[in-house]
Amino acid sequence: MVASAIIRRVPRELMGMAATEQAAAVRAGEVSSGELVEAALAAIDERNGEINAVVTLAAERARGEAEQVRAGDERPLAGVPIVIKDLTQLTEGIRTTFGTEASGDFVPRFDTGLVRKLREAGAIVVGKTSTPEFGIVPTTEPRRFGPTRNPWDTSRTSGGSSGGSAAAVAAGMVAFAHGSDGGGSIRIPASCCGLVGLKPSRGRISLAPLVPSPSANSGDGFLTWTVADTALGLDVGAGYEWGDMTWPPPPAGRFADAVDREPGRLRIGFTTAAPNGADVHPECVAAAEQAAKLLESLGHDVDEGAPDWGGDKFVDTFVQVWTAELGTSVHNLGSIVGHPLDLDQVEPLTREMAEAARAMTAVDALAALTRLRVYSRAVVSWWAGHDVLLTPTLAQPPLPLGSLDPDPGRPAMHVLTEKAGAFTPFTPPLNATGQPAISLPLHQSADGLPIGVQLVGPPSGEELLLSLAGQLEQAAPWAERRPQTASV
Repeated sequence: MVASAIIRRVPRELMGMAATEQAAAVRAGEVSSGELVEAALAAIDERNGEINAVVTLAAERARGEAEQVRAGDERPLAGVPIVIKDLTQLTEGIRTTFGTEASGDFVPRFDTGLVRKLREAGAIVVGKTSTPEFGIVPTTEPRRFGPTRNPWDTSRTSGGSSGGSAAAVAAGMVAFAHGSDGGGSIRIPASCCGLVGLKPSRGRISLAPLVPSPSANSGDGFLTWTVADTALGLDVGAGYEWGDMTWPPPPAGRFADAVDREPGRLRIGFTTAAPNGADVHPECVAAAEQAAKLLESLGHDVDEGAPDWGGDKFVDTFVQVWTAELGTSVHNLGSIVGHPLDLDQVEPLTREMAEAARAMTAVDALAALTRLRVYSRAVVSWWAGHDVLLTPTLAQPPLPLGSLDPDPGRPAMHVLTEKAGAFTPFTPPLNATGQPAISLPLHQSADGLPIGVQLVGPPSGEELLLSLAGQLEQAAPWAERRPQTASV
């Protein structure tokens, strides 16, 4: 079907609606799921050649599923087109590549638990979105698929590792996208693309039937325009699955209800100093400072202060644990895709990390994991005297594409230890502690680039964060602020 014909029949504004609005329109019979899916496919056809966010399309399957959705459907995501990050969440019948040439064209035979829940809630998967190889770096430029471009400025990164999902939403291809976050991989692209991105508490969304890594640093979530859409996604995706190793206590009610609830007067700590001592760009400092003033104006108690992050000791330990787990993932992936992975087919950074992991002893890996957990206990204790921590999400605005390429003649690992750390120092500590953290698009730079701020809640504190985020969204709305290149 020709994209221009679809656009004439279906208003492009459909993809400018929030997912909650799309589902409500389907429920009321104002638009059909088929029209929404065609609008999404048209937007992908129009914009993906430049943005390169969607790497596998499931058009005919999506059309068939949309035909089964009728007006009056009470499911929370009835008929809403969505995309799934092409990494750990497997999609039955739709290719999953993990961002690497080494996986071939593996097509899973089943949905992982979150994908199943999203489909049961009425969502229609229209495609899979790009990720850096194995989700390692905070920019989305895999060798297999090429760079994903930021819809706000196509010379810049959309962030990573959920950069494809963030770019798809920001470009108006869909209103709701899945992401995952092992060191900031939802919050980073949310900041780069001007979106809401929540990393839930450890174990809030199950990886079933897969199992988490030993550190359980990574978790799943969503990239959206609104806090309400993020809360709805959490309501759909959260919950214990048989055999889960860890799970937080259930919320008091629906996460969606928390968005409009007054958060009360909160004790909020505030810092713009990077945990690893990295320089922080003035625009990122300004974003956090403006947010602090806004929070004070809303009646909250804001004071300067932050946990003792541990500096270089944390960075070294985090990278060591990450390396051990990446090596394990590369080894285990062979049993999933049906053939051993050929390290000659992976990128230099992946190869170096896999080889370093093989050289580690079990004692080395477990000792590093123990150090990370000791560190986490010390950091979380700061919340005994505070409710929320406010920081910049990133230390820099969205970087030009290619900024995190390895330097010639140097080991590729310096991308993680130096380059990535200078860009994303504020996000990884919260993966280690397992706390919920959200990036909100409260600021734009002088040249119009999105700049996010990060709010970190106490353990299992998603409801508190969503209430506070909803209050900030009401006070300083951002949903109408879209890139000029978007398809809406």
